[in-house]
Amino acid sequence: MTNKYDALKPYGSDSDDSGDEGTDFDVDKLEPLEVGPGEHKLQYTYCLWFAKKGSHRAAEYGKSLHFVGRCASVEQWWTLYCHLVKPTVLKSFRKLHLFKSGIKPMWEDPGNVRGGKWVIRLRKNKVDRAWENVCMAMLGEQFLVGPEICGVVLSTQFPEDLLSIWNRTATDTTSTNRIRDTLRRILNLSPSTHMEYKPHCDSLKYL
Repeated sequence: MTNKYDALKPYGSDSDDSGDEGTDFDVDKLEPLEVGPGEHKLQYTYCLWFAKKGSHRAAEYGKSLHFVGRCASVEQWWTLYCHLVKPTVLKSFRKLHLFKSGIKPMWEDPGNVRGGKWVIRLRKNKVDRAWENVCMAMLGEQFLVGPEICGVVLSTQFPEDLLSIWNRTATDTTSTNRIRDTLRRILNLSPSTHMEYKPHCDSLKYL
């Protein structure tokens, strides 16, 4: 099935088969999405990805990424979102990535390599609403940091889940602090809630 929202690809069986491979086409070569009359265009086009736990090495991790769909308007986002299962339904060690088109959800991508991420641990009963709220905040440019935001990642763990937002420049403390403060406001986090900023360069040292 092909339409202006792309073919909405499911998360497969969500099994633990080691032979499962990711997208077999180049997302960057897809035609630009059209925004229909009356739709509310987003500032950027976004791609949604799904992944299962695997190696952190670029070549192997890339195989675990599954392209789900794209959106370029608010209406396209909700069409995509309504086809998705809730994060709490996913098994442990699964990931959802919503990233700007042209930026792969990998540390090594040129859009990410000099950046980092804020990471928050969430109870299972909080993650569905938190994922939705942070995605909507990013799509609506609520962080007010220009092009700094790269994407949002939800990682199912046990007993808690991880929600992170990635930005381009780890050394831009003005932007990283604004992202932190906006996250606290969007998620209504108490001042005592622990948040950790991790530059991607630190993670790349262990590859």
